[in-house]
Amino acid sequence: MTIIREPAVAGQFYPGNSRELSTTIRVLLEDVRAEAGPAPKALIVPHAGYIYSGPVAASAYAMLRPHREQYKRVILLGPAHRVAVRGLALSAADVFRTPLGDVLLDKEAIAALNMPEVTVFDAAHQFEHSLEVHLPFLQSVIDSFSVVPLLVGDATADTVAEVIDALWGGPETLIVVSSDLSHYLSYEKARTADNATCQAIEKIQAEHIDNQGACGATPICGLLITAKRRGMKVTTLDLRNSGDTAGDRSRVVGYGSWLFLE
Repeated sequence: MTIIREPAVAGQFYPGNSRELSTTIRVLLEDVRAEAGPAPKALIVPHAGYIYSGPVAASAYAMLRPHREQYKRVILLGPAHRVAVRGLALSAADVFRTPLGDVLLDKEAIAALNMPEVTVFDAAHQFEHSLEVHLPFLQSVIDSFSVVPLLVGDATADTVAEVIDALWGGPETLIVVSSDLSHYLSYEKARTADNATCQAIEKIQAEHIDNQGACGATPICGLLITAKRRGMKVTTLDLRNSGDTAGDRSRVVGYGSWLFLE
């Protein structure tokens, strides 16, 4: 029997109707003015509701469209918001379902990930949005892929880097780190804080990023540790906040997207 992880935030963070969802993503991607470049190895992308962070997420996912046949596997890492997680949490599901269809989990890669800090913990995945919201975008820009979904809890950045290295693969493997930036600051304070985080990411300085600056600080720092060791190049694609996308500037949440090349 196929074990299905049903969508938890369809109809809340993004449209629950497949036609409306496809149209929403198409419009977001069409608004991105991006020249074709080399295939990204990794992305950092925000995970809020599409009305808030969708345009910023689209700036990253649009970069995958010219390479839609290349990618066969996505390593998806994001913070656990709803359930306390020790280390990193995998899912026992066979597929993650969205209104656009089912995404297979890469069972072979998951079975090979033999690390004590990585365990199967489905309760953490059941209602979590930080990974789910990326799947419809990925389904829209990649032809066919499997996913390794990892929720990051109280793990260290070095442990996350070790997991990323273990799953690195070749050009068929894409790494996506899910994170928003500052939370509930005034518009100007958020811009200052998010610019500091952006500079740390551009300079690949994991030591200058913490949970105040990014809810996904640990997976971001794990990626940066690996990126520094591998001599990767980082490009900022977009940096905005909810005051730019949804209007209210009294208390905003920051969003950014970055592209990593080998």
